Amino acid sequence: MITIENLKKSFGETLACNIGTFTVNDGDILGLVGNNGAGKTTLFRMLLDLLKPDEGQVGLDGINPAQSEEWKASTGAYIDEGFLIDFLTPEEYFAFIGKITNMTQEQVNERLKDFERLANGEIFGQKKLIRNLSAGNKQKVGIISALFNRPKLVILDEPFNFLDPSSQNVLKHVLTEYNKETGATILVSSHNLAHTIDISTRIALLEKGQIIRDMQNEQGSARSELENYFETE
Repeated sequence: MITIENLKKSFGETLACNIGTFTVNDGDILGLVGNNGAGKTTLFRMLLDLLKPDEGQVGLDGINPAQSEEWKASTGAYIDEGFLIDFLTPEEYFAFIGKITNMTQEQVNERLKDFERLANGEIFGQKKLIRNLSAGNKQKVGIISALFNRPKLVILDEPFNFLDPSSQNVLKHVLTEYNKETGATILVSSHNLAHTIDISTRIALLEKGQIIRDMQNEQGSARSELENYFETE
């Protein structure tokens, strides 16, 4: 469970986050939507202790990420390519992740088989450093890294960016199946409204740092309300 209490963050005179009380339940696929500057990435960075709030706090299963690192073992995240070690090849990068999480190379190789469809023959065996991959393939490496250790909390910022239409559809399948198989909680922010509606069980609409609507999304039930909101903005 994720809890947010009186969370505020400003940059100069701009209030980027202003959330009173908000809870994400275990097993939710929560889609965060909003226009540029709504505060989606700022919120994610505070959840991951990459940015300090001015006021308030967050809790990941009761752990304040600013006060303990226990949450890291059960959390996978990808915000941008700064999360990658780009002077390694993808194979070297995942071998490194495996090593620091006590996986054997055989276990690493077996785990990577789960992502063959998403990789689509464009990431592994190419003898390329991550820095030399296309933007879409860097994105895939980051997403795979977030899911690699089968975390119970996954946070992805704009995961559909840079992916071609086929890869976007594969990613939707990967995330929904991962949620079904593991019961993991998944937080996704995206400007792609259609994909977010397709995968999310719940959607939070942000505007100027505030969650202005919190919608259940059974079978895409939030679609009409969201489409009306963005059409009138």
